Amino acid sequence: MSEIINNTQNLRFEIHLGTEVAYLEYRFYKKDIAFMHTFVPEAFKGKGIASQLAQYAFAYAKREKKPVMVYCPFVSKYVKAHPAVKEQLDKEYHKG
Repeated sequence: MSEIINNTQNLRFEIHLGTEVAYLEYRFYKKDIAFMHTFVPEAFKGKGIASQLAQYAFAYAKREKKPVMVYCPFVSKYVKAHPAVKEQLDKEYHKG
């Protein structure tokens, strides 16, 4: 598997897969980082790539001490499957 990079110009974490790119887009909002959208090319779906991107994104947020806002449906499912990352969610945004 290719290395994940933080493409700060396009605000996304990327994995280059030959000629294609899988990514998780983010934005900064006030003190938070917001995970907006995850994309994996069709040929690479079901191989855990989106989960690797989400894991990397949460590790980045933790390292940078940024609370997380989740807009991406995939990342929302990732949080449900990995309850340990719930502590990183912005409590004001994610009530309950």
